[in-house]
Order: sequence, then structure tokens, then C-alpha cells
Amino acid sequence: MRNAISIVGLEKNNKTVSSFFLLHFSGKSEFRKKVLAFADCGVIPVPDYKQLSDIALQTAGNFLKLTGITPRVAFLSFSTKGSAADSSLEKIIKAYNLTRKRNPDLICDGELQFDTAFVPEVSKRKNPDGTIKGNANVFIFPDLNSGNIAYKIAERLGGASATGPVVQGLSRPVMDLSRGCSSNDIINMTLVVNGMISKV
Repeated sequence: MRNAISIVGLEKNNKTVSSFFLLHFSGKSEFRKKVLAFADCGVIPVPDYKQLSDIALQTAGNFLKLTGITPRVAFLSFSTKGSAADSSLEKIIKAYNLTRKRNPDLICDGELQFDTAFVPEVSKRKNPDGTIKGNANVFIFPDLNSGNIAYKIAERLGGASATGPVVQGLSRPVMDLSRGCSSNDIINMTLVVNGMISKV
């Protein structure tokens, strides 16, 4: 990341470099044909609320650019709309409020538990008046621990094809390949780069 920042430089008016994974469920998966984005899974260990907002806006923009699907952003937590109280929730709530202020047209909600954000039946019970109706497709994790763990669970247990980490926030696309990547991972990352370059 230091080399990328030094050589490529940050995107104009941006201070945050982060990453996301595109998760594609296909075949016999219960969620077949779904495409999701998880962020940040590879760069910032403990983002503050301003960085979380940057991550959400960057990921939503890139998700739309790469998939053509309207992003619906969920700021994830162990709490849904005040169902729990803890100081760790403050930055998530502040990030959500800041993001709404920065882009009022973006469909987003928070703080939400994953099941509330992803399962319509749960959303009806836990967040009936929310903007996200169990149909989120961009998931913003509160820290790198949770984001990294979640994408690996989705990949290894959920059968998702995980493409990433896709680095964002730089002036040009830069990709970071995992040590455990396959030849298909390299091909997928190349396609992502082409998609990002062609729409810059």
C-alpha cells in the first residue's frame, strides 16, 4: 500500500485508501446470482467514523461501476437501531449519519445486524421502518477483523467466489492479490481492473 500510494498517489480530494471484495454466489448456492460487496477487508485495521464513511461511499460507487446494480449500503454492527448500547457503536452511527449527509441519494442504513440487513423477514421484525429492507448488497464492516473474517466465511462455507481485495481511493486502479489466490482469481482481478479503467 505504501508503494502504491507513493507511486500512483491518492484520488483527488481523498484521504482514505481502503478495499472491498466482490462476492458472487452461483451454482447451487441458496443465494445464486447474488453479487455483494464487503468492505473494508484488507487495508484499515480500525477505521474512524470519517474513514468508514469514505469506505462506504467508495465501495458504493465502485459496486455500481462494476455491476450496474444500485448499491444498498448497510453499516454493520452487533446492534440494530439501538437494540444494544456500547461505546463501540458510536463511530458506526456517526459514519452512517455523515454518509447520509454527504450523499443524500445513496440508499443506506445503520447500525444493522447482518441478518437484519440481508434477510427480509428479519428486517420486518427488527427494522420495519428502515431504508434497507433485508436487501442490502454493500456491507460496511466496523473494522478489519470483522470484514476479513466475514468474507472468508462467505467464501469457504457459503461457496462464494471472492474477488479482491480491490483497492480503492487511489488515482488509478491498484490490485492486491492474496498469497492463496488461484489462476481464476488473477483473471477475475484483471477483469475488475479493466472494468474500473474503462469507466474512469
